Amino acid sequence: MTTPPAAAGEDLAAADAPIAEYLRASPDFFVRNDALLSTLRLPHARGGGAVSLVERQVEMLREKSQSLETKLAELVIVARSNEQLVVKFHDMTRRLLGAMDRQDAVMRLEQSLRQDFDLTHTKLVLFGKGAVGITPNRFVSCMDVKDAQMGGFDSLFAAGKPRCGQVRDSQREYLFGPEGAVVSSVALVPIGSPASCGLLALGSPDRNRFNPGISTDFLSRLADLVGDALTRG
Repeated sequence: MTTPPAAAGEDLAAADAPIAEYLRASPDFFVRNDALLSTLRLPHARGGGAVSLVERQVEMLREKSQSLETKLAELVIVARSNEQLVVKFHDMTRRLLGAMDRQDAVMRLEQSLRQDFDLTHTKLVLFGKGAVGITPNRFVSCMDVKDAQMGGFDSLFAAGKPRCGQVRDSQREYLFGPEGAVVSSVALVPIGSPASCGLLALGSPDRNRFNPGISTDFLSRLADLVGDALTRG
């Protein structure tokens, strides 16, 4: 008779192994000897006293069920959050598609970030061709790509993908001005390349909103959408 392999993580004493192997090979043992179930007693998992084998099994199943329910609840929360994000992204796309020109697209972008995403600390920095025909205001700045202050973002543009976390005080002040003092986390989103478009900065007082561990897939899609809106026409 072939002996089934030991269960994962099981560490049996040498004297107990033959018994365990027999029980594995005889799954109907307790069916044929069900009276034993009511006499077997096991130490309670949480302290004093003892419980029957059946009670212990029920307790283990209940704990496993609770763990699965917790994981399911977490997945539901993530799914709902993603669904809300998709709706907001859809609303932003419709706003930008309705723009009359590039200046209007910039205005609509700011409105969407503020109203749809509840982001009040935002900055769009445009360079080169991206800045042509754009009137600077509180939200958008038009800079020379060779501006000394842009040197701190060279690695961001070299990587060509969004980055989340904290930034240096000089970068935060450059992007958000005096309001930067309340910004605790930042998402930096390169739009195109510095020679052709620019940089979108999103700031939040919440330290965890743009933490380094979050997925940047949405931000990458945002970069594509904004880049397309600003290079039309």
